[in-house]
Amino acid sequence: MVLIGRTAELAELTAALDRAAAGGAGAVLVSGDAGVGKTHLVSALCREARARGGAVLVGQCAELGESMPYLPLADALWTAAHAGGAGADAVRTALDARPILGRLLPDSGGDPGSVAELGQQQLFGAVLGLLGELGRERPVLLILEDLHWADRSTRHLLTFLCRVLQRERVCVVGTYRSDDLHRRHPLRPVVAELLRLPNVTGVEVSPFGPGETAEYLAELSRGSAPVTADIVERVHVRSEGNPFYAGELYSAGLESPAEDGPTELPSGLADLLLSRVERLSDAGQRVVRVAAVAGRRVDDELVRRVSGLDEAAVGEALREVVSHQLLVPSGTGYTFRHALLREAVYADLLPGERTRLHADFARRLAELPAGTRGSAAELAHHSLAAHDLPAAFAASVRAGREAARLGAPAEALEHYERALELWDAVPDAAEAAGTDRFRLSLTAAQESARAGRPRRAVHRLRRLMEVADAAVPEDRALRSAIREHLATYLGEIDELKVARDTAREAVTMLDPDPPTRERAWALATYARSLLYLDPGGELPEFAERAAAEARAARAPGAEAGLLVTLGLYRESREADSDVAEVFARARDLADAAGDSPDAAMRARFHHARTKFDRGDLAGAARAADEGVRFALDNGLGWSAYGIVMRCLRYLIHYTTGDWAEADRLADEFAVQVVRPYEAQVSAYALFVEVAKGEPGADERLRWITPLWHEDLLVTYIARGLAAEQALWRGDPETAIEHVGHVVGAMTGPDVGVIRIAATGLWAHAELAARARAAGDDAAARRAAAAGDELLRLARRAVAFTEAGLPRAWVGLEGQAWLARAEAERRRVDGVHDVDLWREATERFTYGDPDGGFVYEVARSRWRLAEALAERGDRDAAAVEWRRALRSATRLGAEPLLGALRDLGTRARLGPERAREPAGSGPLAALTGREREVLKLVAEGLGNREIAAKLFISPKTASVHVSNILAKLDVTSRTQAAAVAHRAGL
Repeated sequence: MVLIGRTAELAELTAALDRAAAGGAGAVLVSGDAGVGKTHLVSALCREARARGGAVLVGQCAELGESMPYLPLADALWTAAHAGGAGADAVRTALDARPILGRLLPDSGGDPGSVAELGQQQLFGAVLGLLGELGRERPVLLILEDLHWADRSTRHLLTFLCRVLQRERVCVVGTYRSDDLHRRHPLRPVVAELLRLPNVTGVEVSPFGPGETAEYLAELSRGSAPVTADIVERVHVRSEGNPFYAGELYSAGLESPAEDGPTELPSGLADLLLSRVERLSDAGQRVVRVAAVAGRRVDDELVRRVSGLDEAAVGEALREVVSHQLLVPSGTGYTFRHALLREAVYADLLPGERTRLHADFARRLAELPAGTRGSAAELAHHSLAAHDLPAAFAASVRAGREAARLGAPAEALEHYERALELWDAVPDAAEAAGTDRFRLSLTAAQESARAGRPRRAVHRLRRLMEVADAAVPEDRALRSAIREHLATYLGEIDELKVARDTAREAVTMLDPDPPTRERAWALATYARSLLYLDPGGELPEFAERAAAEARAARAPGAEAGLLVTLGLYRESREADSDVAEVFARARDLADAAGDSPDAAMRARFHHARTKFDRGDLAGAARAADEGVRFALDNGLGWSAYGIVMRCLRYLIHYTTGDWAEADRLADEFAVQVVRPYEAQVSAYALFVEVAKGEPGADERLRWITPLWHEDLLVTYIARGLAAEQALWRGDPETAIEHVGHVVGAMTGPDVGVIRIAATGLWAHAELAARARAAGDDAAARRAAAAGDELLRLARRAVAFTEAGLPRAWVGLEGQAWLARAEAERRRVDGVHDVDLWREATERFTYGDPDGGFVYEVARSRWRLAEALAERGDRDAAAVEWRRALRSATRLGAEPLLGALRDLGTRARLGPERAREPAGSGPLAALTGREREVLKLVAEGLGNREIAAKLFISPKTASVHVSNILAKLDVTSRTQAAAVAHRAGL
């Protein structure tokens, strides 16, 4: 199997091999948990050593205690001597010269234990001499595997070699299980001593990351079955990146979700894990069983009390378990070193034993003071496992409220769903929960949306609405609240018409007198839906009345939401320059309410966003930082506005050219995503990755691809940037395909279409240029028609809102992208319009010649320089080119840098060389410009196309071609092209 990951580890081992080959002997101790891949790593090193012609000796220790001294050495020598070939002959010759070593071999007839009679030092000297002799012919790699099982003599030999080997061409590599090295393990002090030596290094083999687990499972499957992102996530989480565990789980088919929790472990894997527990004393095993029932983490005091052992016995047992590294101290308790170890121990318990221990934990937890953090969740878990359903139900409701209060919506949802599942099995459930079933379900839906799962919230609320309408038709406040929340989440998943109609129903269900908080929120949600669908133009007047009603109902959170909606309306319809203050007032109002974090989050986002749109990038950065802190503090990081706030913060740094900070923020954007809301965040990292030409963009897109059909934002960001990536790679056809999917997914004149239209126009300009070069007029006309449609969409988005009303404001970036689209449309016709490209450049500066959207300014300057060069204004072109080159260099924007260098060469915009570069062979007589022309002749271009490429006139191109034919002593362009190809031009 191929080596997956481990690049740094293999590089360190290979470096040690290189040092040994150069006469600098040394040793490397490779550590890692069982199954993590130590043997696979050193096997790759063996292959590398053999490929270089080195001698490789590999010996294995065995779990035989002290009964077989020098077992790995004997194994290595015997295997090497019987491997066949010249290497085996050299080993046998060296052994024949050292009879004491021959006595170690199993076919010698000697007793390895009798070596001690001849003196350990004599044997050590023989080993040193043998390695030195072999090393004179070629470098030697000696690998001693599984040193955690090494006998005393082998440990002494290892210490001797590490201390004595100096100039021999020998590299010693030892592997051992770090999880087996308990405090009293005899290898532990040896490792500590050796790692202090200057010629000994340590390499730790860590578990796989999610990407490596994915690659590993794909290798295991070898195409027999698709390894989906969901499978990878489940296997990786459960195996914690341990390759052996991951392989066992996958091969046993345990990557599939089970109805009632994790499926049973494969027997071989379970036996391996349990064998480590069986080495413990009875008391130690008792403690491990108790800890397994507690969960992955167990409190020290609880495990002591539930174990049933006296204080001295439980203390000694805990020390033993920790010493054997089955439990690891963590805070005031312990965690299992690996989750699968806990699974194996838990599964091995008898049903009655398991139930009794859970009940004991539940009793102990119930005794804790009310409000103890986390106790409700633990109590719910243990009560359920002990079959005490009333206690599990009450604790689940408390745990959900506690999680919500702490800003953990995903955990709150889990607890609420458990309580709802138990509702029918518990007497007086409403009294125990302090609420009715409908309102608890509504709360669960809210937490689902806050956890980034609005579709799940919509599904739950649609079912809840049907049941509530039938069961409690008289409870109009409840039924209206269900519709109000449903409308909100429908809007988040872009079901805009249904959202508006549902919000209208929520309003009409409630009487206007007296004003109530419930109606105020319904009004706020309906007003928000009118932003996108308002054919009657009722929004501004309606929102003003609704705000007054919210004030009368003392619902500041709803009033804040209405203020944001009014601000958005005025921003797009009236170009209100003070709209940032409107959003700031809404934020303060929601904060003062204290019960409307979602409204406060929405206000914060638009406050930062409007500063960004108006070019106040420093103010936007400060507002975004504060908004992200608020989102994380209130558990809204994965809510709709929490996600876009985090992405906006990244986008601000991308825009200002602070790509180091953007990259730092993107470190939190997972690559291996399996859910749409995760893909939304991940997609933003593509802005810098595509602009830099980083290969990581390909992996990120592979993970996002299965999800971009499920979410409009994912489609827009990911496919839009995939289109740009394709264009940088010279593939306009793929770019057009991406652009078509994005445009097709967008509804109405969304301002986002302006950027995607500009990208599509870039692609069509490239296709049109190819068509003209090939004389394909029909293809050029098709490109022009497609360009016309994209430009129409961009202009329409600038002119009209999503509701079809006149738009007064699109933001500085929107205006800049429209200018880019206009310039690209002219390029579709083969015209590089200096004035249009200059306007695009200036628009992207946002009024600051040295600031604005740094990368897009540089991209626009690239095209401006190209247009100026084509017009013949080389001096002005060189000025713009140099400014773009400086920006692209500072950013590390490699694709743009490549395009600029190509332009600089073709248009001769760089520093003039004192003399032409010296040539050789048949092209020696050609000038630099003539070689450039010949290269294009060899590519099949005519004089007109050559002139366009090099920014010269067709007549000048013709003169160059004539001179080339004369200097090469050929009579045709075809013969000249053949000379160019032979010369490797």
